[in-house]
Amino acid sequence: MAAEFRSATRYEVLGSERVPVRLGHQVFLNGRLANATMDAATTAFGRFRDAFDHLGIADVRAVATSAVREADNGGLLVERIARETGIRLELITGSEEARLVHRAVSSRVDLTGGQWILVDLGGGSVEVSLADDAGMLWSQSHTMGSVRLLEELASSSEDPGRFKRLLTEYVSVLRIPAPSQYWKPSGFIATGGNIEELALLAAASPDADGVSHLPVEDLRKIIGHLANLSYRERMEQLRLREDRADVILPAAMVYLRVAELAKAETILVPHVGVKEGILLDMVEGLTAHGTHSERQTAQLTQAAVSLGRRYMFDEAHALHTAGLAGQMFDALQELHGMDAQDRRYLQAAALLHDIGMFVAHKKHHKHSLYLISKSDLPGFTATEMLVVANVARYHRRSAPSTHHHEFRKLGESDRVKVTQLASLLRLADALDRQHLQNVHSVVACPEGLELTLKIAGEGDLLLERWALTKKSSLFEDTFGLKVRAIS
Repeated sequence: MAAEFRSATRYEVLGSERVPVRLGHQVFLNGRLANATMDAATTAFGRFRDAFDHLGIADVRAVATSAVREADNGGLLVERIARETGIRLELITGSEEARLVHRAVSSRVDLTGGQWILVDLGGGSVEVSLADDAGMLWSQSHTMGSVRLLEELASSSEDPGRFKRLLTEYVSVLRIPAPSQYWKPSGFIATGGNIEELALLAAASPDADGVSHLPVEDLRKIIGHLANLSYRERMEQLRLREDRADVILPAAMVYLRVAELAKAETILVPHVGVKEGILLDMVEGLTAHGTHSERQTAQLTQAAVSLGRRYMFDEAHALHTAGLAGQMFDALQELHGMDAQDRRYLQAAALLHDIGMFVAHKKHHKHSLYLISKSDLPGFTATEMLVVANVARYHRRSAPSTHHHEFRKLGESDRVKVTQLASLLRLADALDRQHLQNVHSVVACPEGLELTLKIAGEGDLLLERWALTKKSSLFEDTFGLKVRAIS
């Protein structure tokens, strides 16, 4: 899609082209992109490049989701497209995909005053989020996309009745986390090409705002009708495209399952998705007053809080600890010499350091390590998530050691970063020892062989100063400065 923006939120579509290349066809079966598929994808990007040049498009962003992300040879496709077309293909995580969808949806549906279930179904995964107008409260990515379901159940696809029964059993395992303090959905919003086609089949036309209202009962009827038709009959009788006729039933079953879990009676279909979210993201990046780094930090905070809420973390403590850690990181820039990306590692680790409490209080730092390392956050690779996870793991107890398996996985430079960042996180965590946010600010002043922390807040802060003495050894060993706190 190519667009020209009239304002930060209004744009005119200059051109749109869809090339049906099913990247996940082989990935979900054997973990690799087929050569013919990569040829087709590269050819499609060549066409896109020509169209961009013809239209005079100056800024381009291309993203790939689960199929390329999971493929063992996905990197080869990224390199080939860059080499042959000059377009950099960005592999995005499920959480980033959900964020982009939220961005697009909020431009068309008024989300204020409520909490909404958002579901975006692609070929390889379904992203389920609870969101409000400010952002996502939590989000989860499930490996249950329409193409993936079709591939895994392909042996039964010629028997419509049996295929529907297997699908029903398969999607029944889909669950939505429902922590009571967040579960107050105002409605159910679905995005993706399949739900748009299903709304069309139900004659649910878009309203003045471009949003279709699909009754869940109508979706059930459509599923029953689709289940009684073969692949060919769906194309002939319903005039579905070849690449839609086979996946539409699996997609419909997933949407119905989530609608039932959400106890929704109507599904809102805003006819926007990831690509519209990308457009809005790009124009903000080009026009916003804040720096790119500041926008990255804000997006990371939102995503990390969303992840933390999934594990019912102490949000106030997490945000406060992250704030204190950031203050010290900035004040000690000349001492540690780390950059903005390292600061984001610290921020993410500070926000998530206690999520292991969801598993158990005992050894919760190790549970946090596991949960973070198996999660994703926008802007971080799997290796970078392991860095964040290790920083969080060492917010208490033993110091980093190559005897520890997950620490040993990191390269030498990342191990140094983890040790330095964890030492700062320990100090910040100590300053909120009671989880009461008594310390309002901290000023870090290195001088000679001593680091003075000037802390300001409520009360005499005796417990916080005591906690600092108990948790300062890693910083002292790492930087060679004795920590002293005054208030």
